[in-house]
Amino acid sequence: MWAEIGAGLAAGLGGMAYAVRGRSARLLAPCFYRGPRHRPALALTFDDGPSPATTALLELLEKYGAKATFFPCGINAERYPRILQAAAQAGHEIGNHGYSHARLWLRSPQFIYQELAAAQHVITAITGKAPRWFRPPYGVRWFGLREAQRRLGLSGLMWTALARDWKLSADEVVRRLVRRASNGAIFCLHDGRELESRPDITATLRAVAALLPMLRQRGFALLTVSDLFSVGP
Repeated sequence: MWAEIGAGLAAGLGGMAYAVRGRSARLLAPCFYRGPRHRPALALTFDDGPSPATTALLELLEKYGAKATFFPCGINAERYPRILQAAAQAGHEIGNHGYSHARLWLRSPQFIYQELAAAQHVITAITGKAPRWFRPPYGVRWFGLREAQRRLGLSGLMWTALARDWKLSADEVVRRLVRRASNGAIFCLHDGRELESRPDITATLRAVAALLPMLRQRGFALLTVSDLFSVGP
């Protein structure tokens, strides 16, 4: 009997863990983790910025004619509003990554809504356009997120491949993402993370500089998330 109870508890905990972190889980909030597969197109996304280094990233994207989607934290958007404006004016999409990059795990529905709403307000004021997409910090979802997204008109977005560019070398990031490049893929990189203690995103910049021509040579169109989901046949 105890073995059966233990197995049931383990299964329940495993199911909850997937609901919280699983990229395709939809129990706690609707989300997408990849786009349509019918044509060679994918989306580069960048979380946690903006940062001073985002400017160099924008130059790389322009060099290769690539469009990306940025998921800034509201607090960083307030620190660097002109950089976020530059990204929007260059034709990149701006999403919502919460205000303070707080994990939503075990948070109240009110806290979750306030995190999303505060970021939505800041980003809209800076760019003149309300974000359409929300990516939860650390990919963590919790009860109350579904309603917060609904109230703010946001769709949830995870990723097909996580670059882990905050800890891997540029070469490792490139190998990791090139292996996972496929129609409709959504790559998650970072253009800012703990800006006061670890502001250096050199590895990310080097990885993107190597990755962009590789993806172009393989025939991929590099689109914003919204354009990825709206492409024709």
